[in-house]
Amino acid sequence: MVNLRRVPVGIVGASGYGGVQLVRLLMDHPEVELVYLGGESSAGKSFADLYPHFGNIVELPIEAVEPDIIASRCQVVFLSLPNGLACQIAPKLIEKGSKVLDLSADYRFSDLKTYTTWYGTERSDRTTAATAVYGLPELYRSRIADANLVGCPGCYPTASLLALSPLLKQGLIVPETAIIDAKSGTSGGGRQAKVNLLLAEADNSLGAYNVARHRHTPEIEQICSELAGHEVKIQFTPHLIPMVRGILATVYATMRDPGLVRDDLITIYNAFYRNSPWVKICNSGTYPQTKWACGSNSCYIGIEVDRRTGRVIVMSAIDNLIKGQAGQAIQCMNLMLGWDETLGLPKIGFYP
Repeated sequence: MVNLRRVPVGIVGASGYGGVQLVRLLMDHPEVELVYLGGESSAGKSFADLYPHFGNIVELPIEAVEPDIIASRCQVVFLSLPNGLACQIAPKLIEKGSKVLDLSADYRFSDLKTYTTWYGTERSDRTTAATAVYGLPELYRSRIADANLVGCPGCYPTASLLALSPLLKQGLIVPETAIIDAKSGTSGGGRQAKVNLLLAEADNSLGAYNVARHRHTPEIEQICSELAGHEVKIQFTPHLIPMVRGILATVYATMRDPGLVRDDLITIYNAFYRNSPWVKICNSGTYPQTKWACGSNSCYIGIEVDRRTGRVIVMSAIDNLIKGQAGQAIQCMNLMLGWDETLGLPKIGFYP
């Protein structure tokens, strides 16, 4: 039976890595009640069939995806689905009064032409999409608080944008010189069977993929352009690294003022993120590691200046499944419901 003192929430697409992280975090959230888990291929199974270690904790079954029924039971719905599916469900849920947080790319773009170009899906939900807010709280906290539909950022954009935002907003760099070199653990590829994610393929190896054509590129460029006040193109290269969780994004850019030193930028970053409890600016000479963020919703940022080349180097480390996915979605939910954005989220990682 639903605890009426708590907000009823549901997850569509609970069987993937993003879904299981949502389940784990929402079960510990003090103000919500998890009342619905949905999926197509796994409908009819119990959640414990998919994840046996939840057997004595989560007793919910995986149910068919029927928006009218979901909306009647859930005040908040998380959509943890492949790209192109959330846009079929979200309009119905919004119409019925549910608040929706989409973890796919469907509601991240202000221009649906960009979405269609990069994701290949024509859209018929333009009215709904026009109401969506980009779910990066550190930039759009007030917009998220007033939203009924949030498009939660991808994991690479989250790490990259948190590293770049102060530089662009304050006009400290030449935007077109920005280069993002990012590395992700294998869980970023999802739970589906893929040859490149097999242990024998990924272990003891490091390689780039989707070079100059990764789908997160236009998402990063959209926000960078808004921050800079004009269209910006970014060079972004992702890499797969043989670990399960974590992203390290290293950003390089040419500074407008070569006289700025590392401590100047650390002061600027601390001021920029002074009201952002999940962003941790490292002390001078300290550079972040993915292990620090593992299991937490934190983003660790380290800063260096190369006086010889006139470039700033910013390193950003997150857990791709938490701050880069499920945790950030819950952070947005907290804002949408008027709660403290840290509520129910892990502050300290699993270290070591």
